[in-house]
Amino acid sequence: MTYFPDYLKTYPNMDTASPLHISLNTLQSGFRAHRHDFLEFSYVVEGTGSETINEALHPMKPGTFTFVLPYQVHQIYTDPGSKLVLYNCMFGMDLLMEASLQERMLGLIDAGGAPSFIQLAGEEHERMLQLLHDMYGEYRGGEPWRHTMLQLRLKEILVRFDRHRRTQEQTARNGRETVQPHRSSLGKHSSVWPIIHYIHQHYQDDLTLSELAERFSLSVSRISEVIKETTGQNFLHFLHDLRIRHACSLLVSTEMSVSEIALEVGYGSYNTFSRVFRESKGIVPKEYRKRK
Repeated sequence: MTYFPDYLKTYPNMDTASPLHISLNTLQSGFRAHRHDFLEFSYVVEGTGSETINEALHPMKPGTFTFVLPYQVHQIYTDPGSKLVLYNCMFGMDLLMEASLQERMLGLIDAGGAPSFIQLAGEEHERMLQLLHDMYGEYRGGEPWRHTMLQLRLKEILVRFDRHRRTQEQTARNGRETVQPHRSSLGKHSSVWPIIHYIHQHYQDDLTLSELAERFSLSVSRISEVIKETTGQNFLHFLHDLRIRHACSLLVSTEMSVSEIALEVGYGSYNTFSRVFRESKGIVPKEYRKRK
């Protein structure tokens, strides 16, 4: 049986119309092994330590940028006598799924075992620090176009990360480096990301395992197994999570009725939506809206 420690399913702003959170943190003694269903990157500002992502170890020091995919088990260790000061940014996959960018952004996620981290120095390090400083200030402020500016900063940061690791990979392949970069351990599940992406795009539809199996040329049992092994959830629970998260955002950020929201997120029955919502959040949708 696959073991998944500490499944973190929430972060600040997850249920709002702006599902992104960035913070500047100090880790005196690392952070326990965990996984989550959202994307995350970190950038070390000060201190030294190390991190494992699906059991692949890499060092952490000023200039280390790490990109963690959903459901990857990762843990941070702080070196004795040191402390790690780092930016952490968590965000939903939906932020990367604009129609004009879907193919490239999916390539960022489904990178075929490309390194999960890079090491920046000199001008590149200073540029990344400035981008993160600007993003952090934008996040904490309340200026017009805040959400748009955060998305722009996020995409520039991720593009710079991907460009650098591609250059690093090409250099290694050409034999100009004696040390090969560490690789993230997507392993046999790297091909699951087009499936995950498709579910993210179509969870509002009447989506079934048989439809997914036909689309991706897999048996129903195999596609069910891959989703469960990758996410730690069966297909139905995964589908409910996506729908309920969208519903929470609509309850907080719109004046749509609960019945309208139920239909919008993919439930044909209000009763089914209310039951699943209560099982997930512990309260009914109207009470959730009132509390938020």
